[in-house]
Amino acid sequence: MKRIAVYCGSATPADSRYVTLAREIGQELARRGIGVVYGGGRLGLMGAVAYGALDAGGEVIGVIPEGLVGSEVANHDCTDLQVVSGMHDRKKRFTDLSDGFLTIPGGVGTMDELWEAVSWAQLGYHAKPVGLLNAFGFFDHLLAFNRHMIEVGFIRQAHAGIIIAEPDLDVLLARMAAHVPHVPIFAMKADDL
Repeated sequence: MKRIAVYCGSATPADSRYVTLAREIGQELARRGIGVVYGGGRLGLMGAVAYGALDAGGEVIGVIPEGLVGSEVANHDCTDLQVVSGMHDRKKRFTDLSDGFLTIPGGVGTMDELWEAVSWAQLGYHAKPVGLLNAFGFFDHLLAFNRHMIEVGFIRQAHAGIIIAEPDLDVLLARMAAHVPHVPIFAMKADDL
């Protein structure tokens, strides 16, 4: 993987572990020679990932909707700051520029990005690994809900492994690098659906 899209919060939680984690992730990706593609902001976990990677000499590509540039949240220190018209264009650009997706703690926008990456993988719009770093058990309930959707039958068994979740970054990156694409819906017959 040459570049990974990192999905995370633009907020700064009271618990400083999250900001520290984000900065360390940026540093580690840069150390491994993996470029960061992210939301283009300078605040919260987004900013921590970006500055961690930049401080370690890594490539950082920010993709930000034009509506957020003027609100002084854009990170002009990025290696490349790309301004797009809106959120749909932003997520498509993430997909086009990256070789995989890494979700770390965040809020509604982060969940939107994660689920779109999962949905697009399931359909066949991309065949890239979708990683979820379950740091501090942050995603325990989300992973339980994902298992529930599988058990009930709303996620097909062929797609049950799309989300690659681990609590440890090294293990997660190794699993993402070893990712074998599943059979997407676009390649299935009606009887398989």
